[in-house]
Amino acid sequence: MKKLIKSLAFVGAAAICWVGSASAQDWYPYPVEVWDPPFDMASPRTTFDYVPLEKAEKAWDICVSFPHMKDAYWLAVDYGVVAESERLGVKMQLVEAGGYTNLNTQISQIEDCVARGAEAVVIGAISFDGMNNLVSEIRAKGIPVIDVIKGISSPELSAKSLVSFGEMGYKAGEYIAKLHPAGSGKVQVAWFPGPPGAGWVEAGNAGFQEAVSGSDIEVVETKYGDTGKEIQLKLVEDTLETYPDIQYIVGTSPTVEASISLLRSRGLTDQISLLAYYFTPGVFRGIQRGQVLAAPTDSAVIQGRVAIDQAVRILEGKDYHKHVGPALYVIDPENINTFDRGSSLAPDGFKPTFTVN
Repeated sequence: MKKLIKSLAFVGAAAICWVGSASAQDWYPYPVEVWDPPFDMASPRTTFDYVPLEKAEKAWDICVSFPHMKDAYWLAVDYGVVAESERLGVKMQLVEAGGYTNLNTQISQIEDCVARGAEAVVIGAISFDGMNNLVSEIRAKGIPVIDVIKGISSPELSAKSLVSFGEMGYKAGEYIAKLHPAGSGKVQVAWFPGPPGAGWVEAGNAGFQEAVSGSDIEVVETKYGDTGKEIQLKLVEDTLETYPDIQYIVGTSPTVEASISLLRSRGLTDQISLLAYYFTPGVFRGIQRGQVLAAPTDSAVIQGRVAIDQAVRILEGKDYHKHVGPALYVIDPENINTFDRGSSLAPDGFKPTFTVN
């Protein structure tokens, strides 16, 4: 994996400098990577400027399922699927399962969507393997299934709109590993990759651990947990009791967002640095204010937009890329004021939206 990721380190350099509009009407062309063969994160990639359809031929009925709507990351994906459904002129109903422990709820919600007549299904999956039987059942009905953001292992999927969370974790680890190369002096890091068992979390953990190996980064604690802020805050508090000398907290965006106020209240802001391995408004503000070092972005809004466009293309029998993901890059103080904010974050004031008619 390491050789593959390092060989792709140059990918996304263009994206760092690419600043454009991501309004509801004009978000494209957008730089993406296309995996070929699809559905294998180790497959070779080519770069491509993604251009969606101008309009759908009819108001297709699309069901979208998310693990939860607890944080601003999924709000960004919500904005992406809502804005693209509106732009294309299709119907969309979104359901959310309430958390990463609620796999059965997610399955039941999707089954209900299909029963009421959904013509395509977009799934941000709670479980990498746990959706496979459901995918088979839906595909047997001739209904397209698009895997967005998190990853599903089923080979029967119609398309994927997602990136490598292994590479997201790798980029976060690489960022601090470069600050502390071998021989520079050991530093203690606490690592919070997210909910146990989730495919994206396992991939992110593997990527992060690989990136810091061989450096002077010492991962003294790895704590898993749901991405609710209260849960992450408790994990961080417990870790600080056990490891009072840690110098970095690295993990999910809710981990980092919860840690900002905790470190300030304990007078630890100058002792402990924060790094997220994906991007949210809280992380954005933290970087702006000097409270967070950096975070890679996977352009979550764009992933949501592409998934809706893929669904419409499949329904209309048009050409489509089976496995697409935005080019990854790291946001830090050097580019925080110049990157394309609308590709990664929902607009200010956007509220969770569950239907487009």
